Amino acid sequence: MPPRTEPGGRGGRGRGGGGPPRGGGGPPRGAPSPRGASGPPGIPASASGALPGSHVQAVGVRRSGYGTAGKPITVSANFFNIALPECNIHHYDVISPSEKTLPARLNMDLIEHMQKIDAPDVFTPPAVYDGRKNMFAPRELPLGPNGTQEFNVSLSDETTRGSPGDNTSGRGPRVYKIRLTKVATINPEVLQRFIMGQQSHDNSVLTALTALNVVIRMEPTMKYPFNVRSFFTDRETKDIGGGLILWRGYFQSVRPAIGRLLVNVDISTGTMYKPGPLLDLCLDFLGRPGQHNILSPRRGMPDRERIRLQRFVSGVRIMTTYSGERVRKTPRVIKKLSNAGASDLSFSMRDGTTMTVAQYFQRLLNRPLRFPDNICVEVSSGALLPLEVCTVPPGQIMRKQVPPEKTKDVLAYGQSEYVRQFGMTVDESAGPLSIAARVLTPPKLRYGPGSQQPTATPMNGAWNMIQRRFFRPATIDRWVVVVYERQGRFTQQAAQDLVTGILQSCGEVGIKINDTAPLVTWQNGQGRIGEQLRAAGNECFQKTKQRPTLIVVVLPDNGNDIYTAVKHFGDVTVGVATQCLKSSKCFRAKAQYYANVCLKMNVKLGGINTIPDPQSVTALTDPRNPTIVMGADVIHPAPGSDGRPSFTALVGNVDSDTAKYVATSRVQGSRVEIIQDLKEMARHILSMYMRYRQLAEKKTGNVAPTRLIFYRDGVSEGQFKQVLDQELKALQAACKELKIDPKITVIVVAKRHHVRFFPRPGEGDKNSGNCPAGTVVDQIVAHPTEFDWYLQSHGGLLGTSRPAHYNVLYDENNFNADSLQSLSFALCHVYARSTRSVSIPAPVYYADIVCSRAKNHYDPQGTVDFSDSATQADTAQAEGAIEAYRRGFKPLHANMASLMYFS
Repeated sequence: MPPRTEPGGRGGRGRGGGGPPRGGGGPPRGAPSPRGASGPPGIPASASGALPGSHVQAVGVRRSGYGTAGKPITVSANFFNIALPECNIHHYDVISPSEKTLPARLNMDLIEHMQKIDAPDVFTPPAVYDGRKNMFAPRELPLGPNGTQEFNVSLSDETTRGSPGDNTSGRGPRVYKIRLTKVATINPEVLQRFIMGQQSHDNSVLTALTALNVVIRMEPTMKYPFNVRSFFTDRETKDIGGGLILWRGYFQSVRPAIGRLLVNVDISTGTMYKPGPLLDLCLDFLGRPGQHNILSPRRGMPDRERIRLQRFVSGVRIMTTYSGERVRKTPRVIKKLSNAGASDLSFSMRDGTTMTVAQYFQRLLNRPLRFPDNICVEVSSGALLPLEVCTVPPGQIMRKQVPPEKTKDVLAYGQSEYVRQFGMTVDESAGPLSIAARVLTPPKLRYGPGSQQPTATPMNGAWNMIQRRFFRPATIDRWVVVVYERQGRFTQQAAQDLVTGILQSCGEVGIKINDTAPLVTWQNGQGRIGEQLRAAGNECFQKTKQRPTLIVVVLPDNGNDIYTAVKHFGDVTVGVATQCLKSSKCFRAKAQYYANVCLKMNVKLGGINTIPDPQSVTALTDPRNPTIVMGADVIHPAPGSDGRPSFTALVGNVDSDTAKYVATSRVQGSRVEIIQDLKEMARHILSMYMRYRQLAEKKTGNVAPTRLIFYRDGVSEGQFKQVLDQELKALQAACKELKIDPKITVIVVAKRHHVRFFPRPGEGDKNSGNCPAGTVVDQIVAHPTEFDWYLQSHGGLLGTSRPAHYNVLYDENNFNADSLQSLSFALCHVYARSTRSVSIPAPVYYADIVCSRAKNHYDPQGTVDFSDSATQADTAQAEGAIEAYRRGFKPLHANMASLMYFS
């Protein structure tokens, strides 16, 4: 587990920190369950199943037991045992006086030079460095009586003639001043106590973990391109076009576990800028290789394309060649692109004369440009450099939005000199860690009247709809089909086949359609989509005196803009259900395709597909304890998108079976993780829940929930305390305003981690080789003191499945481990879009979808720009832009507020 930034939790109601939960004294949870597997040699047998001491403070809920339900299996995990260092570690602060922040790679090079060349007598054995402020040494460095010393370090570099606009000329090598100051001595004993559950997670634990992570990452960081926790090599590469190339990467992290210290090792993918001439990289990105003229503003290069290219290349390090053999050693960093070509860009010389960049290269450097009309790059010194004299060195990570990665195997871990000097040994010989796991029993799923098989039992996370009807099928009175594909490609016959396919599938699952001959119309996707859909609805009304309850839209293959406009019209403008189909998928589609479409249509129209059988999930469906389950998420703009907001979503069930959900969405400041409007959002969802129980389920007496389970997606461990301090308080305030008093449980669900489990031969899925759906692990690799577990709730189809990591931050309901684990697993089966269990509980999955659909709330004809080329110049402009996004965000139509429009 990466080190937390908080020095520890405080006690409080429902927290692991100490005070009893609401409802009286006693321990925060039931009695501890039987203990787990024994530890490896050198670790006490009780350590892996030990529980934290009662004096230990936790940020979230302190672990009070382990789960026992399910079938026991053994899995291996991508962890290796590592021995704790025996000697003290000495911590030093690294300061470059009067320097602005330097790139981490330059810092690493300076420290290496200082240790090996400038002062090897001080740094033997060598210390390790994190690239920023922290250095750790296995022995105390001889820095004099005050524990501080300043070093002058120079990375030798030949002097250069300079470039157009450069503010430097003919200077010698630059000297960097580096001051080291002793700040602390770290005793590894604090880590030993922490992993044994006898010490709280405080700053001393955090610093010790940071030190060990710097130790294991030092060697690869010196040799290879790196980001925060991974390093990348070019032994395995793949060109994916667009100026990008993938490098295989390796992730490594020291993590505290129950009774032991582990190294987590995983494979990752680094997206690199394609090395070679910068001119070729730019043309590759624009998809026009070899067409050099398109980079000339004189020859019509659009400003929009220039801005898009600028966003891609800004921050790239480049080398320059002015004559064939002479190469400047120190790379320069691209700041921006010029808006004119080299032959049109003028600058002033020292003697007061002016000349263009192209003239400078021809006259002074005797290097006539091949493409004098093409744009230039401006680097941080202010110099202007034609694209054709720049090359991109290999191994530069693109730190903007990255394509998704597909990773499989586990790396065999190698030792390094640094690891040995600190007295840490990685136990490679034992191979990846073997751990005890359990496979939970899935919930039975109940279907509706008329089903020949009224219940379904999932097998490895999958079931089917054969001979089953929806639990509550919807009714379609009138519907229309609008086709945004040429009639020559999607013919009258294709449209008739589509109508027949939908009618047949709806009949099989119980959806009643009273209109067997819907209006079918072909439209031009370049037109105003909203007006076309409105016209189709009006035509339906003129013929039948009824407005359509459903609009089915056939989209061309890259019809994303049409899709957004359709959803804006249906969800925001008029409040009608819309179902979009891709023409390539629905052309001559099989029955299975339309069965999947029915899963989505039914819930959009107010139906319920299936419910978990109340007998198999008593924790969720106990009539004495009506339960509302909420899922919350925040989605942030892509890296480099300044002036774009973050979007938030809250989803909650309204029915007693936790199968029917409603959602609300908001706009907030860019990259703000904590949900700012959570109180109003929660009040809205709670009101909808109580209204539905009263009006739809006809419940009498108290319609308020007695339990509120809040699943929160996407928060890092360093933000757990903020969730407790702000979001929990917002939930409590919403309940107080509604004069209700449910007991609250807060669980964070994380998918962005590097923990993977692998089954023993013959025990996994035959096709994908993954662990079976329902595999839960809460021992050994879990947190030493806090209530957490890993659950792989889905049957993986491709690659190595990633389990979800659950952390319980607050619990007034006194759930034990088995209850919360089975409840979470059951919620992975009520995702309406598929007949497969999903990787995280359905309400969290829905919240993620609602966030990603936020742009549908904006008028497609409006001024808000979601394209890649939209960018803001400064902070004030960015803040103004976010305010414009707030104003432009249109609320959901009232008709859709109680429906699963997001399915």
